[in-house]
Amino acid sequence: MKKWLSLFALAFLALVLSACTANKNAGEEKPAETTTEEENEEVEVATEKVLYLNNGNEPTSFDPSVGFDAVSWNALNNVMEGLVRLSKDHIAEPATAEKVDVSEDGLTYTFTIREDAKWSNGDPVLASDFVYGWLHMLNPETASPAAFLAYFIEGAEAYNNGEGTADAVAIKALEEKVFEVKLNAPTEAFLNIITNPSFFPVNEKVATENPTWFTEADTFVGNGPFKLASWEHDVSFSFAKNENYWDAGSVKLDKVEWAMVDDSNTEYQMYETGELDVSGVPSELADQLMSDPELKNEDQAGLYFYRFNVSQEPFTNKKIRQAFGLAVNQQEIVEFVTKNGEKPAEGFVPYGFIGPDGKEFRETAGKLTGFDAEKAKTLLAEGMAEEGYTALPEVVLTYSTSDVHKKIAEALQSKFKEVLGVDVKLQNVEASVFAAEQKEFKYQLSRSSFLFDYADPVNALESFITGSSMNRTTWSNPEYDKLITDIKNETDEAKRWEMLIQADAMLMEEMPVFPVHYYNQVTLEKSNVSGIVRHPVGYMDLKWADKE
Repeated sequence: MKKWLSLFALAFLALVLSACTANKNAGEEKPAETTTEEENEEVEVATEKVLYLNNGNEPTSFDPSVGFDAVSWNALNNVMEGLVRLSKDHIAEPATAEKVDVSEDGLTYTFTIREDAKWSNGDPVLASDFVYGWLHMLNPETASPAAFLAYFIEGAEAYNNGEGTADAVAIKALEEKVFEVKLNAPTEAFLNIITNPSFFPVNEKVATENPTWFTEADTFVGNGPFKLASWEHDVSFSFAKNENYWDAGSVKLDKVEWAMVDDSNTEYQMYETGELDVSGVPSELADQLMSDPELKNEDQAGLYFYRFNVSQEPFTNKKIRQAFGLAVNQQEIVEFVTKNGEKPAEGFVPYGFIGPDGKEFRETAGKLTGFDAEKAKTLLAEGMAEEGYTALPEVVLTYSTSDVHKKIAEALQSKFKEVLGVDVKLQNVEASVFAAEQKEFKYQLSRSSFLFDYADPVNALESFITGSSMNRTTWSNPEYDKLITDIKNETDEAKRWEMLIQADAMLMEEMPVFPVHYYNQVTLEKSNVSGIVRHPVGYMDLKWADKE
């Protein structure tokens, strides 16, 4: 807070000095050519574009292999850059690499790095920096939480698990500016996956000389649109425009000042007083702020949903699962329960994914599920007849302790009673216990959520293949398993997209899960700020941001 007060004091002093100068020279006209150097400096300061943001907490790490979370991603995505970068439209496009060549079999990717790609200290970005950075992520000693994302690379999983060597990982520098990667199988999502900060390069020369290069602003070296100018741990950090960035001409901001305030109400007050240009919305003010002209409501790749345990009665029966799913009124939940501007879920894959035809996945896939009371009643009766039930076995709905989870659970309980005539018992469990027991298939019907690791629908859909640790429903379908395998091997984008839509439809037809709502990003943003891109996969991009 002292820093903000200091900035305010400096600004006030500058204003006073400016006013004194004006009074002294009142009525005088000075030709442009006689403007002093000091006055030119004043003009530069006055026109400097500084964006004020809040990071909430201290970044976990500015080592891109370790900072695998939102409090690190937002910053890392702007002080570093990978081979490709998500565009304003969330499409992976060449970035530090100017050219991408793919072999006919889809297994080998060759990246040509830009000649003018430089690190913030002026060093050229080399192919060996990508080799060094990716091997650092996969090194078992790094214990990177993101390492699993690289398992599609030949030899990567074995090295990360301690069963293979670094030399066996199929990444290499063919030349100073040419980087090659070989995959285990064709992976259409590959370019999307490597936009994740975990796949950023690391300046090998700097890191070799100083293994803790990422811990302080003075030693940090990046290759993104901005450079890390200062970092007062647990208080604030700041960016300055990186003059060595290959596309510096696209960067409009001069500086970005990041506070670290972890209280949503304090953040909002700072926004109201002008100390911040962007703020989240405190939950208790959500109703009144939803119509604020400065509010932005953008998609986030993720959803809130419920899992059936298909090994426990009565959810061994598909029609009974469908009946419960169709008894859920998603629109009522987002309108009267969560009240945060979310979209009701109509399939498992959310908004934010653009197909090869330029259209939204969700719009092409259409509405696959939704509230239908009459159909729900019919399906329940048919399912009970198939199972020989005269009365439905007891149903227990379990959720992890949280006010929001409780409200949604109560809304579901009420709807199941109203539509199906079923009395559902509620059970809340502490979060740490809940996660472990859900993985052990102890719950009959339980809440869940999913946030995407990379921008491709398969990231969520593959969660329900047989044996996946993410499945947690005991549901197994050989036809679905084969479809997901075929999707991963398909290199024709149009065909692959059709198959993804088919997988979403199959999941909703079999209904081992039912979706409730898609996640979103609700923020307040000053009217003089523009160009901030919030990718649905979860991090912020300031490359194109501007402030009037």
